[in-house]
Amino acid sequence: MKRFEGIRVKYYGHAAFRLISPEGKVIFIDPWLSNPKSPGKDYDRVDLILITHGHGDHLGDTVETAKKTGALVVGIYEISVYLNSKGVQKVQGMNKGGSLDFDGIKVTMTDATHSSGIDEGGRILPSGEPAGFIITFENGFKVYHMGDTGLFGSLQFIAELYKPDLVLIPIGSLFTMGPEEAAYAINVLKPKYAIPMHWGTFPPLTGKPEKFMEKVMAYGVKTEVIVLNPGEEAE
Repeated sequence: MKRFEGIRVKYYGHAAFRLISPEGKVIFIDPWLSNPKSPGKDYDRVDLILITHGHGDHLGDTVETAKKTGALVVGIYEISVYLNSKGVQKVQGMNKGGSLDFDGIKVTMTDATHSSGIDEGGRILPSGEPAGFIITFENGFKVYHMGDTGLFGSLQFIAELYKPDLVLIPIGSLFTMGPEEAAYAINVLKPKYAIPMHWGTFPPLTGKPEKFMEKVMAYGVKTEVIVLNPGEEAE
């Protein structure tokens, strides 16, 4: 339990993670738990769900999970309105730069550069802008889920102000950063740990963890890259 200071991190494939806090609170991020690489919907409790943007491979199984568990769902304002329309009762909209307190856990919404429409029956519904999240746990440990993103200028601001300990970073290319861009981002952020995500789900996502690790090492940063396969957990 030393590595993440008591926080357990499980990877469900693509961009879906479960984080369990030192005090036992269960957080899902982008719970597309039915993705082709996922170990399945093995949860029985979820307290908080964070949604980075409206694409189906991130919004995923949010409605089902929220209704089943009664979890609070947090996303950008437009997504909160959409989820309300789908019968999700506990929803909190927010926006970039804002923070909320969830029972001692601070959630801050950051920028990301991507798109964010919701595909509903072939019709694209506006759903605000894409985002990332800084999650500051009860013990001060900070996890940064970058969402789907390319490189953007305010990464330096995020590095200096928030100083994330663990970064969950997309590396698959085509729709997000590839290994080269992701390694550059790690060189800017300089976290203690990084876990690559959004790779290998489909053949067009060509970015490989090995290439990401190679590029990170070339920068000489002290970040430990931890590669989780879907279904694996680090703690």
